[in-house]
Amino acid sequence: MQHIMKTAALGAAIALFSACGGSTAPATEEKTPQAAAANPAPEQSVTLKEDKLNAVFQQYLALRNDLVKGDADAAARAGLAIEAGAKELSNGGPLAAQAATIAGSSDLAVQRKAFAELSTQLLPLVKAAGVQGGKLYVDFCPMALNDKGAMWISDSEGIRNPYFGDQMLTCGEVQETLQ
Repeated sequence: MQHIMKTAALGAAIALFSACGGSTAPATEEKTPQAAAANPAPEQSVTLKEDKLNAVFQQYLALRNDLVKGDADAAARAGLAIEAGAKELSNGGPLAAQAATIAGSSDLAVQRKAFAELSTQLLPLVKAAGVQGGKLYVDFCPMALNDKGAMWISDSEGIRNPYFGDQMLTCGEVQETLQ
């Protein structure tokens, strides 16, 4: 009976990781040609046309990177910076609240859930402000948040999933490009 349970669990794990092309091996930061193609560096610095929102957005990008790395402490620090900057925006209250949740937790699951809401609230503000130089990408992972799905904004066309980090680094797809 235990053998059947172990086999079923292994099968479920394989199905989960293959659903988004992930692997069970941790991702490495090597710059092999394959890795560079899958996760290219941003082509150029991306800024928003509204200065105060741009300052918040740059911290958002740092937060996204911290969540990709699974660094809860760095994510909390980025959350503090976003909270402070969002309070300076006329419509930044909801952003500040989600950022405060991220800043106040050392639990990646809590931070990632708040990041999903932060991303949802930030996207219309980014669209309204407009991009000044470069491109932004609206990415989506259907498996995030227990298969509810969640989006995020990226400055790179390559997928680097903040909801799963190295467990499923490339799970997701670009849904929209902002210029």
